[in-house]
Amino acid sequence: MTIAVGQTLPEITLKRIREGIETLDTQTLFGGRKVVLFGLPGAFTPTCSARHLPGYVERFADFRSRGVEVYCVAVNDPFVMKAWAESQQVPEGLAMLSDGNGELTRALGLDMDASASGMGTRCRRFALYADNAIVRAVWVETPGEFEVSSADYVLQHLP
Repeated sequence: MTIAVGQTLPEITLKRIREGIETLDTQTLFGGRKVVLFGLPGAFTPTCSARHLPGYVERFADFRSRGVEVYCVAVNDPFVMKAWAESQQVPEGLAMLSDGNGELTRALGLDMDASASGMGTRCRRFALYADNAIVRAVWVETPGEFEVSSADYVLQHLP
């Protein structure tokens, strides 16, 4: 079942690389903050690299001016997420989180089988807004679509 408005984000650990590999739990990441978390099928994939992540990079300052942190998550290892962030010129502060084993993706009910494309289990394209780890809005894309999880759409619909 997909995470719903009013639910608390599950307690899961994720990875990221800055000075080294960091292990971060969702309560530390989301507790006491307003956050937009967007998830996508994979780093370096066409729509993710051409439209989804670039939209958040372009609108990052708009989110921050509203007091909202921005996090990206994908079922990729932290080394891939770091390389992708560098290739996309992701600003410092936009957290690129690795859900390498898909634990958060499954806990959110947003996993999908991309085996036909040789990608195994991946994350559905989505965005959510959480305040102090409580989900206040969720936008999940229909497979193959890219609209409701875009940075522009989310900015227009933030509670």
